[in-house]
Amino acid sequence: MENMIKRRVGYHIQREVMDELKVDEVAKKTDVHTSLFDKIKESMRCSRSHVKSCFLSCIPLLSWLPHYSLREHAFGDVVSGISVGIMNLPQGLAYALLASVPPVFGLYSSFYPIFVYFIFGTSRHISMGTFAVMSVMIGGVTDRMAPDSDFMILSNVSNVSIIDTVARDNERVKIVAAVTFLSGIIQLLLGLAQFGFVVMYLSEPLVCGYTTGTAIHVIVSQTVLDVCSLLGETNIGTLVVSIVTIVGLIIAREVNDYLAPKLPVPIPFQLFALVIGTVVSWHFDFKTRYNMHVVGQIPSGLRAPAMPAFSKMGSMIGDAFAISVVGYGITISLGRMFAFRFGYKINSNQELLALGLCNLIGGIFQCLTTSSSISRSMVQINTGGKTQFAGAVSAVVIFVVLLKFGQLFEDLPKAVLSAVVYVNLHGMLRQFGEIPRLWRKDRVDMLVWVMTFILTVLLNPDLGLAASIAFSMLTVIIRTQLSRYSLLGQIPGTDIYKPIEDYNQVTQIPGLVIFRCSATLYFANAEMYVAHLYEKSGVDVPKLLSHKKKLEAKRRQREKKEAKRAKKQANGTAPEMSDMEEKYEVAVVMSREHNQSPDLTMPKAIILDLSPVNFLDTVGVTTLHNIHEDFGSAGIKVFLSGCQRCVIDHLEKGDFFHDKVTEPILFSTVHDAVLHCQGKNAQAIEKATYF
Repeated sequence: MENMIKRRVGYHIQREVMDELKVDEVAKKTDVHTSLFDKIKESMRCSRSHVKSCFLSCIPLLSWLPHYSLREHAFGDVVSGISVGIMNLPQGLAYALLASVPPVFGLYSSFYPIFVYFIFGTSRHISMGTFAVMSVMIGGVTDRMAPDSDFMILSNVSNVSIIDTVARDNERVKIVAAVTFLSGIIQLLLGLAQFGFVVMYLSEPLVCGYTTGTAIHVIVSQTVLDVCSLLGETNIGTLVVSIVTIVGLIIAREVNDYLAPKLPVPIPFQLFALVIGTVVSWHFDFKTRYNMHVVGQIPSGLRAPAMPAFSKMGSMIGDAFAISVVGYGITISLGRMFAFRFGYKINSNQELLALGLCNLIGGIFQCLTTSSSISRSMVQINTGGKTQFAGAVSAVVIFVVLLKFGQLFEDLPKAVLSAVVYVNLHGMLRQFGEIPRLWRKDRVDMLVWVMTFILTVLLNPDLGLAASIAFSMLTVIIRTQLSRYSLLGQIPGTDIYKPIEDYNQVTQIPGLVIFRCSATLYFANAEMYVAHLYEKSGVDVPKLLSHKKKLEAKRRQREKKEAKRAKKQANGTAPEMSDMEEKYEVAVVMSREHNQSPDLTMPKAIILDLSPVNFLDTVGVTTLHNIHEDFGSAGIKVFLSGCQRCVIDHLEKGDFFHDKVTEPILFSTVHDAVLHCQGKNAQAIEKATYF
């Protein structure tokens, strides 16, 4: 109650009614406009501080590392980095299978790009590396450009056609390196062109629906379809290992979720699955005894860099663009979410450059296209990670595995890795819970989620993304078509105006129509704006003008009769139709249109509240000009209020103002326009305006 009393402390302002010209005069509007040449010249200026700022912004590591606090951050970053590195091991091996390349290349993808992001990235909490969605999109490219059918050879032993897996895998690695390199080039070019803002078109519902749809696409295309088509060739050992691993991992995930509040670090059940699967496979010789596919040779150390096959890039430009946009969208979405939560800022363009360098360098080292992962990022946060240093530690963990322990996993059944993929994708299906939440909050966003999901499942991930973005943009246009059009009334004793249909204590100003549209005014809704203005104001301008023309014709006929009479009666004139008679005639016409009794109180002015309008195109300017002219011809004045400076500039450039517009029609507030219409000025204004 005490706070409510404090908020109700009133104050008053006493001033004259001001139009925009008076506001410009009182506020002393500046006429300084920087030309394009001056802007370019200013951007090209080179000073010591400017060079230093640009250099530090391009390499963020040099900005935060000198201020790194070992006492506050080191322990948490090391623990977090080890935890994420352990998690990267099974995910890297597993997600490489989704990309249709040997598992070891997933480990490379969990090493090189992470170090690059450590140097150039600006987010402190996201974990870079392999990601299911990206691997699926890459797998679509490799399967299309290097299908199994291209590598069939005749076996000398069984005289049966078999797949030359060595040649196939070598070719697919070249394709993966090329698409990763090309994706990095695209991201770098977009970053240099300052196109970081494009992420605004990837809304959270779109990204969420897309990732869920991609997960379903993987499960259906690579699990259900394969099971159905190869049911007769089922390997019992592989089936048993897959079922046991999937059930075990699902139970383990639920246990982790239940114990999460009590555990400082999540239990690495996926790593345990890899270790147990490898030991059991080695002990019982699954490869020979049960003819099960295993990971195979994992070479120690790192691969030498090699330039990708540029000849293959021409047929994968569309795929690379889709992969680069999706990867950036997922990364920047997570980065922004964590930056907002922990109170710091990230640079969207620098993130685009950092991701581009990750993939550019990753392509040279035969890595998969990388992105951030929400599961690993949450582990990094929950285990105490504070800076990008945690990512560097996780990369060191993978480096040690590649040098010393990679060969230990050569007997790991691929069925275990497939189970890891399936369980991780199954976890993404929890995002279906977003549908009821969006239904409660915003049903248009829910529609974007559902349509994105459907389009992604029905189409390929790249085509699904393009169609989803197009649909999302369509909803923006539809929202402007479904704008709210209102008549405003005044809250008594204040200068506040609200829609009359929303408030019981709002009164409409006699003789005035105050009209507002909730959206901007442009070509897509200009006709609807005019139609709703006619409807809300009760003034059908075309019929009104038509009737005035008829009255004008009657007047001319009367004048001719009077001229003839004047010849006979030089000193007398017949009475003309008075303004009151004309107004009565107009009112009768309007009342007939609305099936009402004659209303002699036609509005004397219309005030258009343009405060929601943030831009005007040529159609919008023309629409306002026509409204002013048409209503003016009908004897009704039109005033504009709440115009932003950019809107006024559009009006000036669009030749809205001309010789006939001699009186001020622009006002900063609705209340100023109302007082002007009521004839109140600096001398006649009320003593105070309370609000």
